[in-house]
Amino acid sequence: MSADNWSPSSWRGKPIEQSPAYPDAAALADVERQLAGFPPLVFAGEARKLKRMLGKVANGEAFLLQGGDCAESFAEHSADNIRDFFRVFLQMSVVATFAAALPVIKVGRIAGQFAKPRSAPDETVGGVSLPSYRGDIVNDIAFKAAARVPDPVRQLDAYRQSAATLNLLRAFATGGYANLENAHGWMLSFIKDSPQSARYQELADRITETLGFMRAIGLDPESHQELRQTDFYTSHEALLLGFEEALTRVDSTTGDHYATSGHMIWIGDRTRQLDHAHIEYARGVKNPIGLKCGPSLSGDELIRLLDILNPANEPGRLTLICRFGADKAADHLPTLIRSVKKEGRSVVWSCDPMHGNTVKAASGFKTRPFDRIISEIRTFFSVHQAEGTYAGGVHLEMTGKNVTECTGGARAISEADLHDRYHTYCDPRLNAEQAIEIAFLIAELLKAERIGRGLAAQAAAE
Repeated sequence: MSADNWSPSSWRGKPIEQSPAYPDAAALADVERQLAGFPPLVFAGEARKLKRMLGKVANGEAFLLQGGDCAESFAEHSADNIRDFFRVFLQMSVVATFAAALPVIKVGRIAGQFAKPRSAPDETVGGVSLPSYRGDIVNDIAFKAAARVPDPVRQLDAYRQSAATLNLLRAFATGGYANLENAHGWMLSFIKDSPQSARYQELADRITETLGFMRAIGLDPESHQELRQTDFYTSHEALLLGFEEALTRVDSTTGDHYATSGHMIWIGDRTRQLDHAHIEYARGVKNPIGLKCGPSLSGDELIRLLDILNPANEPGRLTLICRFGADKAADHLPTLIRSVKKEGRSVVWSCDPMHGNTVKAASGFKTRPFDRIISEIRTFFSVHQAEGTYAGGVHLEMTGKNVTECTGGARAISEADLHDRYHTYCDPRLNAEQAIEIAFLIAELLKAERIGRGLAAQAAAE
C-alpha cells in the first residue's frame, strides 16, 4: 500500500465504520465544497513542529499531556470555558514539568473534537428508538426525531467555533497569560478551597523564588519568551472523513498533504480496521497521528498498522493511545510493547485511563471511578518500567469546570453527588481539581523514573 496511490478522497473507495447517514447527499456535497474553500484552521509548519516535539517524547526527552472535552458542544462555547480549560492545562503542565525536569507537550482535545463514535446506531428511551447522538457536528443531543437527523450545515458551525476557539487559545498561549509569573493567578476558585490547594501553592511559591533568582542574575522573563509564552496544539478524532478531506491542504513548502482541521488527529479503537476508510485517510497526511489501542488489538495487527501509518518509522509520527481499563492493562499492554520493541519501531506510548473505566451508577449516570483511573495510570508506568520502555504521555477527558461526573478524588465525589453538576454531552470528564490531582501523580511517577534512570546510568558508568 504505497503513498503514490493515495489522495485526500481515496478513503471513499474503502469500507467505513461510524459514518452518519446523511439523508441529503447534495446538501452534504455543497457543505464540503464550501469547507474546501475556507482558510485552514492550523498550518503545516505548526503540525511539523508538534511532530518534532513528539519525536522528543518518543526518545524519552519530553512528556505528552493531551486532554479536553469528551465532545465539544455548540451551547457551551464561551470565552470563560476556554480560559478555564487552558488555565487548568497550564497548571497541570507546570506541576509535571517542575517535578520531572522534562518539557511537557500540551495538546488539547479542543477546537475540533465534535464527532463521537457510538456503540450502537440507535438509542431507546421510554420505548422510543431514535438515531444515536453523534456529536454536535452531526446532530443534536435533544431526544427528538427531527433533532437526530444528521445535518451537514452543522459542519460549518463546527468550523466557525473551532476557528474562534483557536483564535483565543493562540492569544492565551502567546499574549502573556501563560507567563510563569502568573502561576499564582492560575488558581481556579474551587481549587483554592480544595485538598490540593496547599500542594499547588507550595509549587507556585517555588516557581516565584526560582524566577526571582533568575532575575537577580540577569535573566528577565520579559526577554526570554519561553518563560512568558507556550506552545499549545489542538487535536481531535478524525471521525467525519468528509470534513477532514475538505480541510486537507497541500503545503506549499513541501508539497505534502496536511489535515488542517487540527495539529494532531487520531483514529479511534472502533475505526482502526486495516483495510477501512479511516486508516486509508490517515496514512496520507503528514500530521502527527494518534491510534487508540484497546483490548482487542493484537501485537501482530499493531505492527501491520504501523507499517501502513508510519512506514518510514519517523519519530513523533505515531502516538499509541492505550485504553484498556484498570483490570486489563497489565495483561494487554506488555504484549503490544514487546511487539513494537522487537520490530524496533519508534512510537509515543500514551495512557488513556478514561475509556476503559466507564461504569453505570445505580442512578443511571455514566461515571468513571477516580481510583480506577489512577490505577490504570500506575499500571501503565510500572509496565513500561518493567519492559524498559518509556511511559510518554496521558490522554484525559477533562474540563476546567467544577463538574461532578467522575466519582472519587480528593473531595470524594459519591454516586449521590453525580446529579449536582453532571454537564457532559457524552462521557464523564475529570473536573479541574481531579485533573490537578492526576498531574501531581504523574509528576511523582516521572520524578521516580528520572531518578531511576540516573541511578542506572551511574551504575553503568561504574
